[in-house]
Amino acid sequence: MTRIAVLGGGSWGTTLAGMLSEKGLDVRLWIREKELVDEIRKTGENSLFLPGIKLDSRLNVSQDQFEVMQGADYFLVAIPTQFMRKALEGVKDLFPENPVIICASKGVELATLKPMSAVVQESLQEKKPRYAIISGPSFAGEVSRKLPTAVSLGCRDQELGRRVRDVLSTDFFRVYDNPDYKGVELGGALKNIMAIAAGISDGLEFGHDARAALITRGLVEMARLGVALGGRERTFMGLSGMGDLVLTCTGDLSRNRQVGLKLGRGMTLDEILEGSRMVAEGVKTTESVRHLARKMSVDMPITEQVYQVLFQGKDPRTGVQDLMTRDLKME
Repeated sequence: MTRIAVLGGGSWGTTLAGMLSEKGLDVRLWIREKELVDEIRKTGENSLFLPGIKLDSRLNVSQDQFEVMQGADYFLVAIPTQFMRKALEGVKDLFPENPVIICASKGVELATLKPMSAVVQESLQEKKPRYAIISGPSFAGEVSRKLPTAVSLGCRDQELGRRVRDVLSTDFFRVYDNPDYKGVELGGALKNIMAIAAGISDGLEFGHDARAALITRGLVEMARLGVALGGRERTFMGLSGMGDLVLTCTGDLSRNRQVGLKLGRGMTLDEILEGSRMVAEGVKTTESVRHLARKMSVDMPITEQVYQVLFQGKDPRTGVQDLMTRDLKME
């Protein structure tokens, strides 16, 4: 039986672990918090990150990383982006040679300005990891309720990509493989910035026209940086680009959109983060991508304005006005 080790017991890691266990795979989920492990074993529910969802009774949950990782065929990693390197380095010796790492996290590491593929490669360099990234329009709460979902699986090794695609797919969770892993992972990271921007616009009650403009120009901005970093432009027209962008900019289950809505309504970033246990990856991603864009001389005006609102105290209304009054140009 195929064995999968899932590292990370947040909403997405728990959802994927439960889904794959219900599919009949041998799934072992590592969760850091003892109280969550105890709760899932007792009640079958992760009430902190996935309230109201009963998990498959066959799912093995543990704090013991050795128990979770021993003998696994695939390692599905759903750890917040900024903690990914430290977490992988901490369990490096538990990985076999040539492990298949399926990354389910979206972001760019702030300390190095590197995407998750580079973080995984550097963290596990001696093990020679094989990398895949799963990304696309997928709210954990909807997937956990078996609502139809389609995502992308980025993997340079096309044979491996097809194999992982088949392992992850179910009758309600459809996976498309794509050899452009760089485009897939960057689309998933960059759209979080645009979701904050769309939330700000909606929080200011600027209407549907403004949101549509942000989504459209945001996609251009995402593809511009993605191509500069080695991705393919057409990947950004697919599920991990346009698909995920539309979802996170319009769906109120998006944590990044919620951050933007609250900013637009007058709250400060500190006030927003103090009241949330869930990680909104777009906040740190905005910071890292803004620095990366400047380093590479890639024009990203929406990202720049979101950065100034988040980290420099700029009034959101002024940020939108500055975007609207930039020099006119051809589309």
